[in-house]
Order: sequence, then structure tokens, then C-alpha cells
Amino acid sequence: MSDKRTYADRAEYLKKAVADRRRKLKEMIVDYKGGKCAICGYDRYIGAFDLHHKDNKQKEFGLSFRGLTRSWEKIKKEADKCILVCANCHREIHGKYIQDQEEFDDKNSKPRKNKII
Repeated sequence: MSDKRTYADRAEYLKKAVADRRRKLKEMIVDYKGGKCAICGYDRYIGAFDLHHKDNKQKEFGLSFRGLTRSWEKIKKEADKCILVCANCHREIHGKYIQDQEEFDDKNSKPRKNKII
């Protein structure tokens, strides 16, 4: 019985594998959504990107916390309900400095006219 594999024996490997998968999926989702902020066009550091749900009522799961543990198909389906934004623009959306984000073309990630409150 001592030959049985346990989580403790493989913990570091499994943690690294999960982190690598999440990193890869983040790269894939950023590419899928156009690779730049739909509002300001920022396109430098992948860690600065967030996905903002256009309508929270349609949100099945968040893509940041445990969302990147799901299948690619489920992630794409959820991402289709979102726009890709940089962290600064995302904070401004939630701070009500930017409104009407549905006006932004998230397929081509081309910013349209910002409406500032």
C-alpha cells in the first residue's frame, strides 16, 4: 500500500500544472477577444487585461477567480458576454467614469466615442 500516489507526493507538480493551464488560457482568451482594450486600445502586458461582463444578469461564472479551470468552450461562451478591457478602463467603468461600454466593438477591439459622466 505504500506505493500508492498521493496529492502530497505530487502537490508541487499539480500546482504548477494548474498555474500553467490558467496562464495559457488567459493568453488564449486575450487573443480570442482581439488582444487589446476595447476602450483605449492598450495592448502591452497580458496581466493588465480584465474581462468585463456587459450584463451581470447573464453572467454564469467569473472568468478571473475559478473561471479558468473550465473547458475552453465554456470559457469562450462566457467571454462572448464580455468586453476585453485594461485594468484602468475596467476601474473607470465600475467607478462610473465610463458608461455605455456596449458601444465598444469587442470583436475588433476598436474604441468608439467614450461617454464620460
